[in-house]
Amino acid sequence: MSASGTRRTRWVAGSAVALAVLFAGAATIASARDEGAAAAPRTPSAESADAGFARDMAVHHQQAVEMSFLVRDRTRDEDVRRLAYDIANTQANQRGMLLGWLDLWELPKTAPDDQGPMAWMSGGHDSPDAGGPHDAHGSHDAGGSHGTGGTAHGGAGFAAHDGALMPGMATRTELARLGRAEGERAEILFLQLMTDHHKGGIPMARGCVERCTVGVEKRLARGMVEGQRSELDLMADMLAARGAAPRS
Repeated sequence: MSASGTRRTRWVAGSAVALAVLFAGAATIASARDEGAAAAPRTPSAESADAGFARDMAVHHQQAVEMSFLVRDRTRDEDVRRLAYDIANTQANQRGMLLGWLDLWELPKTAPDDQGPMAWMSGGHDSPDAGGPHDAHGSHDAGGSHGTGGTAHGGAGFAAHDGALMPGMATRTELARLGRAEGERAEILFLQLMTDHHKGGIPMARGCVERCTVGVEKRLARGMVEGQRSELDLMADMLAARGAAPRS
């Protein structure tokens, strides 16, 4: 892809995020009206699960978009490029909605000083994933091969390192490797990194389904779980077709 083509692609992605932010506010207002005009909707606090999920998943999604654009420039395989395009578009739009809600609620896009990433997932009732970010697809250390052993709630046991701020996120070193890889090597690394990414993101989305109070946000989180589980199955098949497997 030429430099001008790359710039044009990234401009389109940036425009998608901007449009998503614009429409997210309208969608939230419409949802609030649908859920009952008798009482004014409660604005979440900066410490709430609603705000925490919006902040953290926006960061998580941003890296997925970055990895998707990296692999589109490193392979000509149409199946991988199509998957990367779908992930980039879906997660850029969802990220725009999350950031739009924070704007609508007049809340900061960074966590309070006394809260780290995923602090909103600690306390309260736990899902079956409470012991760690394990999914129905099998036991998985959401830190991938980072050796950090993250958990689903509060990120206990996960130490941010080398740019990986939350379970499932790739490190700067891994992103650099993806940026240098070519062809099938790039395809396999992308599929492995994105598998880790989804397995780290699904417990976060489930946490919002359990803890968030804004109906439209809970529905978005539920859709993330369903969509990413489907993509996990697809990526497992794509890895197998290349004689590879998820990293753990």
